[in-house]
Order: sequence, then structure tokens, then C-alpha cells
Amino acid sequence: MTLLQKIIDSGIVAVIRGASPDKILAVAKALHEGGVTTLEITVETPKVLSLIEQVSAELGDKVVVGAGTVLDSETARAAIMAGAKFIFSPTVDPQTIQLTKRYGIISIPGALTPTEILNAYQHGADVVKVFPAGVFGPGYLKDVHGPLPQIPLMPTGGIDLSNAADYIKAGAVALGVGSSLVSFKEQVDDAYLTRLTETARNFVETVKQARG
Repeated sequence: MTLLQKIIDSGIVAVIRGASPDKILAVAKALHEGGVTTLEITVETPKVLSLIEQVSAELGDKVVVGAGTVLDSETARAAIMAGAKFIFSPTVDPQTIQLTKRYGIISIPGALTPTEILNAYQHGADVVKVFPAGVFGPGYLKDVHGPLPQIPLMPTGGIDLSNAADYIKAGAVALGVGSSLVSFKEQVDDAYLTRLTETARNFVETVKQARG
């Protein structure tokens, strides 16, 4: 199975923003236990490269770790050298896509309009992150997917358990899920980690059922 297929099969990409070095492994393990095996660690997080290295070294093939909010090729290369297996961007930057593909890493740039989505795909994107998806909802994704069925779409932004199934049924190959799954606004203790595993399990099951 290819790494891309592994990400698509998992159905959920956990967007981890604001993690600390002493909490990242516990969070990654709790997500893995709940069945979420694709983890995006956003690059504006302090010491992000060491976080990517830490999770990659500790969990190995159990999870696919990538970098998110990557705005330029220099950052992409640094993340790849740290062990990132995919690069998420909020925008379409051709140089970032090209560098990512040069290293054989999965490129998932962000786009919103049909023109941006096609542009990203033509530049070599493996999957296009439809962002911010929550502003327009599952109906928009379905309308875009209609004329562009060849482009794998991953809505991100505003995804939660109440609408996850609708996005899958609208044509999403997977979902990028942020604060409705992982949030550091509360204390990361045993009770939080137990809830995190349960929420992860609920997301995975929701995707599975929506796929039929």
C-alpha cells in the first residue's frame, strides 16, 4: 500500500496546532489508539521540527506524520529533513509543491475555488485541501467534485462529528480535522487523553459508515 493510500484509507488527518514537546507523544499515541493514524503538526508551533522528529522516531510506521501550514519551499524542505511524510499548505505555492514532489513526499496544498483547485492539481498536488471548507459546507464540495471528479479533495476547516459524514458523501477522500478533535485549551491529562481516543474513534467510525 502506498503512503498516499494509507492516508486516504485512514480517512482522518488530525491537525495538531500548538502542541508542546512534553505533550506531543501522549497526544499522538491517544490518537493512534483511537484509529487516527495521520497526524499533521503545524509549523508555526514552537520547536516543530523536533516534534516531527520525536513522533516519527517513537511511533515509526504506526502513524504518518506531516507538517502543516507550510507557506514556502524552505520550510517544506526543513520539515521533510525532520521526517515529515507529507506537506500541507493553506495556499497554492508551485515552488513548495515542486520541492515536496522532488523529495518524493506527498503534497497537499490548500485551495478553494475550482480554478485554484485545478491549478494545484496541475502543479503536482496529490490531494487538494479544500480550505476553509466550513464557510461553504458539504454542498459546495459536492458541486466542485462534480466537474472535477479526478481530483482528490480533502475538506479542512470547520469539520466536526455533526458534518463529517456529509463531507464524505459529498466526495471527500479524507477529512482534515482540527480543534474539534485536538485542542490544547484544556489540560492534557489522563482524562483528556481518554476523551481524545474516544473522539478519534468516533470520527473514524463516522467516516467508515459514510463510505458504506
